[in-house]
Amino acid sequence: MRKSMKLMVGVTACVMATGLFLASCSGKKEENSASSNGKQKITFMLLDLDGSPLTGEYASEVLQKMSDYTNSDVEFKFVPTDIYDEKLGLTLVSPDEMPMILTGKTMNLSIIDAAKAGAFWDLNEFIWDSEKFPNLSKANKNVCQSLSVDGKLVGIYKARDIGRYGLGYRTDWAEKLGLGEPKTIEDVYNMMKAFTYGDPDGNGVNDTYGMAMCKFTGPLDIIETWFGAGNGWVEQDGKLVPVHQTLEYKKALNWMKKIYEEGLIAPDWAIRDTSTWQDQVKKGEAGIFVDVLDGSRRIWDYFVTNKIPSVADKKKTAGMTLVGPINGKTMATAGHGGFFMITKAAKTKEQVEACLHYLDKMCDDEMVILACYGLKDIHYTIDAEGYLVQKAANDPSVLKSYAALNQTLCFIPHQVQDVKPALRQNERKIKEMQVKEMSIEQAVFNPASAYLTNSVTYAQKEAILYQLIEDARTQYICGQKDEEGLRKAFDLWNKQGGADLIEEVNALYKKQK
Repeated sequence: MRKSMKLMVGVTACVMATGLFLASCSGKKEENSASSNGKQKITFMLLDLDGSPLTGEYASEVLQKMSDYTNSDVEFKFVPTDIYDEKLGLTLVSPDEMPMILTGKTMNLSIIDAAKAGAFWDLNEFIWDSEKFPNLSKANKNVCQSLSVDGKLVGIYKARDIGRYGLGYRTDWAEKLGLGEPKTIEDVYNMMKAFTYGDPDGNGVNDTYGMAMCKFTGPLDIIETWFGAGNGWVEQDGKLVPVHQTLEYKKALNWMKKIYEEGLIAPDWAIRDTSTWQDQVKKGEAGIFVDVLDGSRRIWDYFVTNKIPSVADKKKTAGMTLVGPINGKTMATAGHGGFFMITKAAKTKEQVEACLHYLDKMCDDEMVILACYGLKDIHYTIDAEGYLVQKAANDPSVLKSYAALNQTLCFIPHQVQDVKPALRQNERKIKEMQVKEMSIEQAVFNPASAYLTNSVTYAQKEAILYQLIEDARTQYICGQKDEEGLRKAFDLWNKQGGADLIEEVNALYKKQK
């Protein structure tokens, strides 16, 4: 066994007494942008998800390879994830402790206030240069909008699948009943009705429902986009309005009320625990699952792993068909799972570009492979067909050599499964990836995302306003509120701060148009 290695490449490292950081032992502030070896110097604060990051047997080799490829000397400051928000808040008010690159999890008030005070560089001035940043320049501008403050882009996002939401249904149930893949809302309704009353499992008992539902109401948000209601907010007549104030939202709500009244979903859906949600499909109680596509794929995995027989052909296993857009629309995700900010600790444009160069190079296939899978012939091999085969992928001691570098990846322009070489995927995962990719162009974003994060009312009253609409929607579907009760709930939303929120959002929207 080798001795413990240093955590930095080109920077001597030590563990600070507080246990919060891995930082430079010298304590000296370096003003120059390059080290004596010609590599760009970067300081980077990020999350420690596992404890003792980059201390594994091969950590020094991994870091050397990263340093050479990116031409960077990186000083990592790891902060345990459970105290990261607290540490970030302190860092934002302590310029002397500010690293060049900061990791953000959500656009909270601390980050917004710091951005307004000029703590971060406007990355719009840099990242769209495709010659300097061939990867980052391919960032999705809709996703970037949600990381803007006063029109300035303050974060480079860590990409997540945009087209992740969709519908999955029991393939064998549809085959037995002679149903094709749904394309329209009417198709979905007809499938739900057939799955409820057409005896899809062939047991002669009226014991199935069209769609699995539970108290988590995310599926309702997805369904609303099918009707053209938008994603949270929508632009109408040059103004941004919350979707519950649109006719399309009311149509979606009445459709959900109809399928509830017709018994196409379980009557107790609103009190069913979320942990039972996928089980409704796995156990043959329901045939449609509306949520993330990987949720439907995991149900499919369950059928295959447990050899659940197809009701259409007992020689085959049951399966799921994955569908993205309905009526040509699906709901977009936020598109990111965190982001990186370049702070004014990068004092010159040269230093900003050095930071962005590092993030850009880490998006190359070579670095994604290094950060996600480690070193070739040590942590993985390549089989005869060119697929990557991991060794001891679940061994924490092995992961400590490289896994923390995953926290430095933007995954722009593509996710890890798209790099070469890639892990061999089964047909189910391949189908999931294909549908997600196909859904991107038809995914509906929230046009108010950037303005909501800049709204004082939203920061103060988001939870209250959200719950008012959630409760009213569920109660209306279940018949506990009528039209008048729904209108009163919407009026209360306005009085509780909703009207102020609309005014603030549109003031910001008009300012940046």
